Amino acid sequence: MTKSKEPLLSRVGMSANQLILALLSLIALYPFWYEIVSSFSSSRAITAGEVSLWPVDFNTEAYKRLLEDGQLFVSMRNTVLVTVIGTLMNMVFTVLAAYPLSRRRLMGRHALLMFITFTMLFVSGVIPNFILVKSLGLMNTYWALWLPSLISTYNMFVMKTFMEGLPEEVIESAAIDGAGDWRILLKIILPLCKPILAALSLFYAVGWWNSYFHVMLYITKSSLQTLTLKLYQMILQVDQNLLENVSGSEGVAEVTLTPEGIKAAAIVIAVTPILIVYPFLQKHFVKGVLIGSVKG
Repeated sequence: MTKSKEPLLSRVGMSANQLILALLSLIALYPFWYEIVSSFSSSRAITAGEVSLWPVDFNTEAYKRLLEDGQLFVSMRNTVLVTVIGTLMNMVFTVLAAYPLSRRRLMGRHALLMFITFTMLFVSGVIPNFILVKSLGLMNTYWALWLPSLISTYNMFVMKTFMEGLPEEVIESAAIDGAGDWRILLKIILPLCKPILAALSLFYAVGWWNSYFHVMLYITKSSLQTLTLKLYQMILQVDQNLLENVSGSEGVAEVTLTPEGIKAAAIVIAVTPILIVYPFLQKHFVKGVLIGSVKG
C-alpha cells in the first residue's frame, strides 16, 4: 500500500512545484510583456490605464518616431561594435590571467592573488579615471571604454576556479609528452572550458550592451554614441520637443503617441537582442556558472 502511494505523492509534489515555478515565471515576465503591449498601444489607452495583457488601439507610432531619422541604426551598429570587440578582449585577457593563477607552480601566486583581491575592495573612483582617460587622449574613442574594463576581477576568479577543477592528470600527461603552457591552454584547457567561456561571454556582452555611464562620460560625439545613451537622449526629448512637434504638425498622430509608449518601445529595442542570443547560450551558461562558483 505504501509503495503504491509514493509515486502518486511524488507526482503530486512535482506537479505542484511546476505550477509554482510557472506562476513565478509569469510574474517575472509580466513587466516586460507589459512594456511590449504598451509600446503598441495608443496614448488614450495608456493614459486611461486600459493596457494590461494585450495592445489597445494597436499602432506602431512609437517605433516610427524612434527609427525615423536613422540615428538609432547608427547607435545600434556602434553598440554591436563595442559589445563584440569588448567581449572578445575581455575573454582573452580573463583567460590569460586565470590560467597562470590556476597553476599552483606559479611563483608568487598567493601574493598576486592578494593584490588582485585588493582591487575588488578599493577602487580609484570616477574622477581619477576620467582624468587618466583624458590625459591619455582617449576621449571620443572606444578605447576609453575598452582599456579600463579589460578584466572583471570577479569573472577572472570564476574562470580560475573552473580551471582548478579540471583533471590535473590530463594536464600533467600533456606536459610529460612535451606540450608547453600555450599548447596546453589552447588544446586542452579551453576546449574543457566551453561552459564557463559561454557564461562569462554572456556576462561581459550584457554589460557592454547595457553600458551607459562610461559612454556618457567619455563619448561626446553623436556619431559614436551607443544604443542606451541614444535612447536615453530620445526619451528626454519626448516631453520637451516631440509632443509639441506632433501636436503642431500632425494632429492625428497626437492621439497615438505618448511618452510612456516611446519609453516602452525603447526598452523593447534595447532588450530584444540579448533575449535572442540568450537561448543559444543557456545550457552552457547555467552549467558554467554553477561549476565555476562551486568547485575549488
